[in-house]
Amino acid sequence: MSVIVLSLPHRYKRLLQAMTLAVAIIYTTLVLYQSAYGYPDLQLPTQKHYIVETQTSPAAAAHTHSSTTSRSVAAAQQTSVHIKPLRNLKSPQQQKFKLLDEQKQLEQKQQRKLLKNLPKSALHSKQPAHQTVNARSAVAPAPPPFVPSQAAPHTQTSYIIRKDIKSFNFSDIEINEEDATAAARLDDLARRSRNGELLHDLWQRAVTATPQPPITELDDIFISVKTTKNYHDTRLALIIKTWFQLARDQTWFFTDTDDAYYQEKTKGHLINTNCSQGHFQEALCCKMSAELDVFLASGKKWFCHFDDDNYVNVPRLVKLLDEYSPSVDWYLGKPSIFSPLEIHLDSYPTTTHKNKTASEKISFWFATGGAGFCLSRALTMKMLPIAGGGKFISIGRKIRFPDDVTMGFIIEHLLKVPLRIVENFHSHLEPMEHIRPDTFPDQVSFSYAHMRNQWNVVKVDGFDLAKDPKRFYSLHCKLFPYFSFCPPR
Repeated sequence: MSVIVLSLPHRYKRLLQAMTLAVAIIYTTLVLYQSAYGYPDLQLPTQKHYIVETQTSPAAAAHTHSSTTSRSVAAAQQTSVHIKPLRNLKSPQQQKFKLLDEQKQLEQKQQRKLLKNLPKSALHSKQPAHQTVNARSAVAPAPPPFVPSQAAPHTQTSYIIRKDIKSFNFSDIEINEEDATAAARLDDLARRSRNGELLHDLWQRAVTATPQPPITELDDIFISVKTTKNYHDTRLALIIKTWFQLARDQTWFFTDTDDAYYQEKTKGHLINTNCSQGHFQEALCCKMSAELDVFLASGKKWFCHFDDDNYVNVPRLVKLLDEYSPSVDWYLGKPSIFSPLEIHLDSYPTTTHKNKTASEKISFWFATGGAGFCLSRALTMKMLPIAGGGKFISIGRKIRFPDDVTMGFIIEHLLKVPLRIVENFHSHLEPMEHIRPDTFPDQVSFSYAHMRNQWNVVKVDGFDLAKDPKRFYSLHCKLFPYFSFCPPR
């Protein structure tokens, strides 16, 4: 045979392969059909049946030999639900029980047919119960007598328990036409089983444990924005119209002057730190120290600092912090350099660092403030004795670096807590145009800058460049198009 197959032409080999593939497809289709709907005439093996034996009591035997009138009335009053047998009964005793069951079904059908022909006055009359029964028995003739050859000492009922709900065939269940409500329920049950809704409901009922609430919510976050008087009408106004509306109760602005107009616009969330105006080390560390002290007094779980040129995606920020525990030391941010910062440390006025000399070099990472960073409550509590109460300014003055570098020095070098780099923070020091628009919802912060007569901004469709050169309005409408100033899509 193998020699003949090998000698067949190439086209016959292709035909044989096609036939094999067709058989495989048909077999797969049958398997999928069985798993989805089952087979109504499937014959299950006998050992999978559960046999329930019931002894016939003397009272039941006496009731069997009672008058045919009472038996016919009882049969007429009950609602019949019959389940078709799933396999043939072969033993003589089983055949006898099958014959009994068929005879009983015949009696019930005759009684239902007679009840349909009864006048409505007889069925709905207000006579006493015993008179109604007598009237029905007078109309309904007695069924033909049936005498079994041998009285069975006990009866056996075979129940097949189907554990696979999806493969259960609901067409096997018969129900009276009068019970429309029950029929509708069965149809709905079959539909829900086919659609997988029934298993979903059963699974939901099986789950009794209460789901764990989220660790972090929006109200657990303290968002601070560092700004200055010269940027109130430009940067601050832009933030208030856009992402500030998503976190008005959680965002605070730290500036260096009083401003009644923006105090009203922010609903009292503008804090005058009385720090110097300008972008130099002393003024920056002064404002950062005020931000840290206000957060420590707030009792919030997370401290997140941003600059006034940042756009903050508030829902994404909440989602990010929900992945971390505020009771663990977390320093989340993104560095703006590709290697740890190396500095020469002068003598430091503490017991641990008093013997250090100017020639000693240390290195540490820091999260750039231009992209934003977040600190957990547990970490800030460790910073409290070192940098709280204005001590942050002194440390910045000693190392002669701005606020974000001072923060990294305290956390990474003094407290030995490493920076956890989160790539979703962005500053104006990186090209904004490289952020793809389809990833905007995944980013935590954006920024902008005007350098060398051109804008470093995100590429996003929306408002005209003359009206929205910083692209904050367009970005905001891209993420949250339901705002009133956003153009219709």
